[in-house]
Amino acid sequence: METNKNTLPTESDDVFLTDGGLETTLIFLEGFDLPCFAAFDLLKHQPGYKAIKNYYKRYLNIAKKYKTNFILETPTWRANPDWIQRIGYPRDELSALNKKAVVLLAELKTIF
Repeated sequence: METNKNTLPTESDDVFLTDGGLETTLIFLEGFDLPCFAAFDLLKHQPGYKAIKNYYKRYLNIAKKYKTNFILETPTWRANPDWIQRIGYPRDELSALNKKAVVLLAELKTIF
């Protein structure tokens, strides 16, 4: 099946990779403290932003090496109205946090 940027993985016979274990990696291998297991909290400072970016780069390099597609997803599963204030952010920062996570993925896309 021919794929293009609008083809969903479920509509393709191609192999698609994705990441796995972001929060576990950041906490147990990288030593970060994630409040309520919220990786998006690291987007607020350069060392955290870089750690998330490097995490995704490792997976993207695997996809590049094996010439497969890759599904990137933002590190924002806790960036929602139910969790944002519990983690210590004002509710009105929710949109900005999600946008910052999308910018990170856009940067990664230009690298690979």
